[in-house]
Amino acid sequence: MSDRNTRNKSIVGEQYVTYAYILLYIALSSGQIFFNKWVLSSKEINFPYPLGLTLLHMIFSSVLCFVLTRVFKIIKVEEGMTLDIYITSVIPIGAMFALTLWLGNTAYLYISVAFAQMLKAIMPVAVFILGVAVGLEMMCCRMLLIMSLISCGVLVASYGEIDINWVGVVYQMGGVVGEALRLIFMEIFVKRKGIKLNPLTVMYYVSPCSAICLLIPWIFLEKPKMDAQETWSFQPLILTLNSLCTFALNLSVFLVISHTSALTIRVAGVVKDWVVVLLSALIFADTKLTFINLIGYAIAIAGVAAYNNHKTLKASSQASLDDSSQSLPLVPPSNQTRRAW
Repeated sequence: MSDRNTRNKSIVGEQYVTYAYILLYIALSSGQIFFNKWVLSSKEINFPYPLGLTLLHMIFSSVLCFVLTRVFKIIKVEEGMTLDIYITSVIPIGAMFALTLWLGNTAYLYISVAFAQMLKAIMPVAVFILGVAVGLEMMCCRMLLIMSLISCGVLVASYGEIDINWVGVVYQMGGVVGEALRLIFMEIFVKRKGIKLNPLTVMYYVSPCSAICLLIPWIFLEKPKMDAQETWSFQPLILTLNSLCTFALNLSVFLVISHTSALTIRVAGVVKDWVVVLLSALIFADTKLTFINLIGYAIAIAGVAAYNNHKTLKASSQASLDDSSQSLPLVPPSNQTRRAW
């Protein structure tokens, strides 16, 4: 009984830690969205280069990871990385990471923050379907219905709210696809490759790969525009702070995925989207919440509640099975059983 109580306390403690990571991710992600929008769109900063900004983030992350692990040796780079793992996992993660950040940041030049988040409503369904395809999730009608309910709720909330700029929509949807693939690759890397890497080590490997993937299109697409201005508009303090916030956000993403799953972080992402949309309504004059918006949010909240209930029941059932298996007596097989085998 004492062991069981200790185990229950340990599970509760792990749950609190997981919730803390999720809340940290929501706070950092919401703040970073507004920060990036301000850097890319404001006249004060005047840095309308999403590729350049994303490239700067990845270079900053690569340098910071190297300094922390190799120079000051605050965190040790864990062993276990092989060429096969790097090619099959790190490079796809880095490429999708670069694609997601690039397209997502570019969308802010064409559409509002609120509308960009509303378009991400289909993300849980995309991650779930991809998760089923690679064996990370189990296909069932109930889960598919829940994911559809969440997406439909946020889509209803966005109905008739904002004028559509199709260029921005294409960029944002491209970012959605890249994000879904990235999350799946990350979960495979963290949970399926047989090695356990801390979040900083994962970023140590992924960030340089993402930087290289961004450098090539930046040279051809944005560098000529920046050179045409003769002097680059570059505010070191603001951009360094922006890169530092992005580094903290990316670290929180790896923490959440290592403790839960790609699907869970996307549900947390939906909650984050609500926070962003609500704050947008308070900050920006062009974002107005209507009764339809509120109905949509209510539907989405119901979907999240159903998802959490499903996961809780599944975890409880698994825990009960584990307890039952441990309580069975260990009896050696009889001679008859041995002959049967």
